[in-house]
Order: sequence, then C-alpha cells, then structure tokens
Amino acid sequence: MAFQNREQAGLRLADALAAWRGQPDLIVLALPRGGVPVAAVVARELHAPLDILVVRKLGHPGQEEYAMGAIASGGVRVRAEPGDWPVSPSQLDEIVQREQAELQRRECAYRGDRPAPSLQGRPVLLVDDGLATGATMSAAVHAVRAQAPSRIGVAVPVASREALAMVGALADEVVCPLVPEPFHAVGLWYRNFEQTSDEEVKALLSQVG
Repeated sequence: MAFQNREQAGLRLADALAAWRGQPDLIVLALPRGGVPVAAVVARELHAPLDILVVRKLGHPGQEEYAMGAIASGGVRVRAEPGDWPVSPSQLDEIVQREQAELQRRECAYRGDRPAPSLQGRPVLLVDDGLATGATMSAAVHAVRAQAPSRIGVAVPVASREALAMVGALADEVVCPLVPEPFHAVGLWYRNFEQTSDEEVKALLSQVG
C-alpha cells in the first residue's frame, strides 16, 4: 500500500507540487467523486481555490471498469482506442445518454446555483485520485483547454505508465509521485479506498474555496 487514504495521498501530491504554490490566479479542479478529497488537501496546501470538473467514464457494457472513453462538462467527448469488445452505435448512444444524465445530476448536486469559475488566462490544476486508462482525465483536459487557460497541469498520486503517456500528450505538465509496474488498478495502492459520497464532496467544497 502506497497511501493510507486519499487525504494522505493529497499531502504527498502537494509536496510534489511545490512549484505551483503561489502562482497568481491558480485554481484547483477536482474530478468527482474520488478526486475531491485529494484535491481539497492540494488546494489547501497550495493556498488555491477549489472547484470541480464533472467527468464521466463511458464503461463497456458488462465490463464497466474498461473505459471506452469519457464525457465532460461543456459537451466534451473522448473515445479511447477500440478494444477487443465491439460496441454498436446504439449501445454507445445509450451509455452516453445515461452518463450525461448522471453528469448533469452531479453538476446540480455539487454546484447548485453557483456558476462555474472562469478559467480563461488562469493556470489550472486538474486533480484525481489516480489514473488507470487516462480516458477520464483526457476528457477533463480537453474540456479545460476549450476555455483558454494559461496552463494546464494534471496531478494524481498514482497512475499507469500508459495513462501518463496519454494525458502527458495533452496537458502542459503532469505530476505523479507513484508509477508502479505492474499497475493493475488505482484502488490497490490505497489502504482505504472507500467510495466518496455526494455529501462528502459537498462538505469538502464548502470548506475550501
């Protein structure tokens, strides 16, 4: 186990992000839900405001952990490389519609009436609790890039080499203190990897900002 929990992982990550501390107008964007406890610590340690960017993985039918792609706020859609399990256009449309509905639900639940922050001309740090395929974070980077920030950094405590290569081709900088080989899954590198609840997300967003 590399990390006791997401909070400890956030502290380790914040140490690796010392160069970002004090950047004018820096904003930390968490990928809910699991990325929020990590990002809350990072935002606190870097003295930066915290917000969210909702992204939903497009899981393969019957193999939900296999990411076929992802969608993000703003209509962004990223498709991963085709795998061994073909999916029909109708199946894909059904999955996209379902995940789009969940994306909108989370936007409403976490943000309420609060408007999304302006990212134009600002350095943006995207944070999650780990990268397995990189599809979800790739969608997040595309969504942020469309808003013309000055710089995009991606920060995660643990990731696979393949995911880092994918995301590294899109972001301006990627920070990841742990790149195990073999990787297998994000949750293997946490002693406590319980699912983060909507209530925890809202509580953390209210504490840092």
